[in-house]
Parts: sequence; structure tokens; C-alpha cells
Amino acid sequence: MKNNFKLMATASAGLESLVAKELRNLEIQNVTIDDRSRVFFEGDLSTIAKANLWLRVADRVKIVVGEFKAKTFDELFEGVYALEWDEIIPFGCQFPVSKAKTVKSTLHNEPSVQAITKKAIVKKLQTAYHRPEGIPIPENGAQFSIEVALYKDTVTLTIDTTGDSLFKRGYRQEKGEAPLKENMAASIILLTNWLANPARAFVDPTCGSGTFTIEAAMLALNMAPGMNRAFAFSAWPWFDDAVLNEEKARAKKQVRSDLKLDIKGFDSDAKMIEISKRNALAVGLEDVIEYKQMRLQDFRTEKEDGVLVSNPPYGVRLEDEEAVVKLYSEMGKTFASLETWSKYILTSDLLFETHYGLKATKKRKLYNGTLRTDLYMYFGKRIK
Repeated sequence: MKNNFKLMATASAGLESLVAKELRNLEIQNVTIDDRSRVFFEGDLSTIAKANLWLRVADRVKIVVGEFKAKTFDELFEGVYALEWDEIIPFGCQFPVSKAKTVKSTLHNEPSVQAITKKAIVKKLQTAYHRPEGIPIPENGAQFSIEVALYKDTVTLTIDTTGDSLFKRGYRQEKGEAPLKENMAASIILLTNWLANPARAFVDPTCGSGTFTIEAAMLALNMAPGMNRAFAFSAWPWFDDAVLNEEKARAKKQVRSDLKLDIKGFDSDAKMIEISKRNALAVGLEDVIEYKQMRLQDFRTEKEDGVLVSNPPYGVRLEDEEAVVKLYSEMGKTFASLETWSKYILTSDLLFETHYGLKATKKRKLYNGTLRTDLYMYFGKRIK
């Protein structure tokens, strides 16, 4: 089996540079972003384990089996057949072509692309494993989930190493309505200035199930986000369990114990505060983060330096437009006195600045799933 792979990390649009930076910080080799904003890198089995264990922003880590041009179904079949599938997929394992996507390509019928890709892989494995034609290859072992994507007639074949998306850290016991994905929360924290000095206060006044606060603590303490979950690759016959165990052992040694954090989460809903506490407990942060039931409008502090991050209800989450306008107006009034604090507020409301009463220092477009949102950044005044 292969032990050197071309790999690809996928992420929400606009976050590719954060993923690339994470990979480089992990000392992973040959990290590049192509003209389609895809993040590629190279490595061995330990690289696959390390990337899945540590990437906070990405959705998945995939093995790139190959790329080629195809404008006809015959070219697609021959191109897929020519790839070394037997170097990755052992005899008897499952290899569903779980997804096909075509964009600006001559071959635009996705079900047909999916079916022909599967047919070509079956034929290749029948040949490689000396199975007589007509006798099906058994598929009852570990799963190698394959995706085929066409863009301007270039075919890319990948195998997912991750399984459930990387945003599923394993600590979220319960969640509220329209919860923010964990990797999106981590992305937003990485876009703030808090990590430059994580001893400063960090507050989420609309904490919901606690995602911002938990991700902030994990980032500051250098806790690997994938420690409490399983990955698809760990079930593969040729993957040595010792590789993942070694990476986990290294990750445990890298957790910071010298840093005292000041992280607080508030919510007006007592039920959400209890959910936040249970989620923090699940990841071992119950003594690190403080949660309290409190209305956003009642937030006060005498601390001069801090960072406030909020994902308040918006759009589809608050059907009453008047309630949205009132909430944002009250946010503006409540936070006005926090002149030395930096505030980061995520919403899909294009009139947020009007309702809030102040133009943002900077604004960044992000996608919460398929929903376009904006991160409004208000930088605090320097303390003399």
C-alpha cells in the first residue's frame, strides 16, 4: 500500500488561507492554494492523522487519487481506470462513489458521472485482484468513500479520510436552535486579535450552547480539536493504529497548563447555560469557562481590555423583524462604553451597522453553511 499521498483539505469559502496557515504551523510539507482556492499538501500516514487531529477550520481531509481531463464518458472511464485504486483500496473493502459534482464541464449529468466512475473502479479492482469478469467484488469491509468532481472538464478523484465532518469535535452533548458549527467558531476566533494575548478577557454575551467559549479555550490551551472523536481512516486495514496513538500522545503533551484564562459566556436562556456547562464538561473545560444566565443588555464590566464575540439571533432565527432591530440597537448601546474592547459580531443582516448605530472598523464575508454572513469587526482603542 502507498505511504506517500497528495492530500487536500476542504473548508468553507473564504477560509482557505486559515487552513493553509494551520497546516504550515503543523510543519506539514508542500502546502499550496490553487486558483480554485483548494488547499493541497503532501505527507504520509502520520500526516493524515495529524491533519485530522489538529485542523480546526477545515471540513475534511481527502486523499487525491488523481486528476485528468475528460470531455466524454469514454475518457472519464479510461481516466478513472488508469488510476492506482488497488494501491489504496484493499480487496473486500467498500468503495462507494458517494458524491459527484460537475461545474462548467461538458459532462454535466452527475448521476451518470457517478455510475461510470464506479464502473471503472470496479473493473480496475477486478483486474488487479484477478477476479473473473461477471463475479462481483465483495464490499463488506471498511469504507473508502470516493468523490468525483469535474471543473472545466478537469476530473478530480478523492477519497475521504475523515468520516463525519471535522466540525464534529465530539464535545457537543446538546445544542440550541441554529447552532454555529465548531469550525466556523474557531475560524472567527482566529480572525480576532484575542490570541495575541489570550490572558485578556473573552466574553460571548449570546453564548447559546457555548461554542465560541469552548473553541476559544481549546485554541488558547493548544488542545487538539480531534482528540475525542473517530476518523474514517482508522478503520482502514492498512492504517496502523500506533500512528494515530502517537499523534494523540504528542498532542496531549502540547496542551498548555501555564495559562490562566478569563472566558465567560452569558445567555438569557437558563436552559442554554446548562447545555453550555455540559458541553464544557465533556471536553474537560468546566473549571476554565464561567457561564451565567444574563441578558445581553445587562452586561457590564470594569475591565479595560478584552474581546467580545457574538453570534446573535438573525434572519431565519428571529422571524420578528422588530425584535431583530431592537436587539441590535440594544447591543450598540450596551457595548458603546467598551471603548477599549474589540467586538466581533456575526450576522446575515446587511443593515446591522444601521441598527447597531456604528460603522464597523472592518467587515469580512463568511458562509455559515450556505448562508452568507458578515463578521463585523470593531477594534478597541489602545490603552495608554
